[in-house]
Formats: sequence, C-alpha cells, structure tokens
Amino acid sequence: MIEPGDKIPSVPVKIVTAEGIADATSDAVLGKGKVVFFAVPGAFTPTCSANHLPGFVDNAAKFVAAGVDRLVCGSVNDHHVMKAWAQSAGALGKVDFLADGNAAFAAALGLGKDSSATGLGQRFRRFSMLIENGTVSKLFLQDEPGVTVSGAPHMLMALEATKV
Repeated sequence: MIEPGDKIPSVPVKIVTAEGIADATSDAVLGKGKVVFFAVPGAFTPTCSANHLPGFVDNAAKFVAAGVDRLVCGSVNDHHVMKAWAQSAGALGKVDFLADGNAAFAAALGLGKDSSATGLGQRFRRFSMLIENGTVSKLFLQDEPGVTVSGAPHMLMALEATKV
C-alpha cells in the first residue's frame, strides 16, 4: 500500500474536468503542485454522493485558500459515469474527476478492494490523500463505515496543522 513519502505511480486514466474528458496518466494528473486526491467506492452511490463528494465541493474555496492547487476525486467508474456524476453534483470547475475504469490505479496504489461479493467488482477503498509535487505527504484511510477521516473537514484540519 502506498504510504507518505512514496511517489504516485504512473497508470493510464481518464480525467474529467470543466474543459472536458482527456486521456492522462495518474502521475500527470496528481503530480504537480499541492493536490488533494480523494477516492470513493462508486459514483452515484449513497454515501459517496451524499457525504463524501459534497464536502469537497462545498469547501473548494477553503482548499484553494489553504494552498491546494487541485482537488481530484477518483473512482472505479468509466469517464462517462464520472462526467454525469460531476455534472449532477455541480462539481465541475471545483473538483476534477479521475476515472479508473479498470481499477488499475487503485491496484497500483494498493488501495483497491474486491467488492465482487456484492456485485460491484474491484473498487477503490475510501480515502483522501495530500500529494505534494507527486509525493504523498498525508494519507487518511477510512476503515470504518461513513466519511470521517477521509472527508473534507479532516483534510482541512490536516492542512491547517501543517501551516508554518
């Protein structure tokens, strides 16, 4: 599993932004500046849509004020689903969306999980991480149900604690 101090691996992904959809690599999307990357088990799923994504969308300006250059949400969904979810959440222009359709990036990070027993296949575990110039500096893995340590308020507190 990736840890603080590790570099983000390079895996082909799709990125969904306010400008559209593009082919990219994970290190190109997450490797420049200060990036908050959070991952959810699935777009349009209840906890992800009601509790995880909205915290980052609603606090986008606070993240910018804290020096974050980019907010990115990842999920093991195709780019069409990610675009529809981003639009429905009013998130485009505030959060970019990384589509990891084959769970290759989730696996490369060691942060995937097998949800085949519930018919969902491979997914991301729920987490958030702070990445600085391509290196993970903080990782908050959600081990219990819900959104606590992986949510926007916890990441904002961590950013505030790191100010000099």
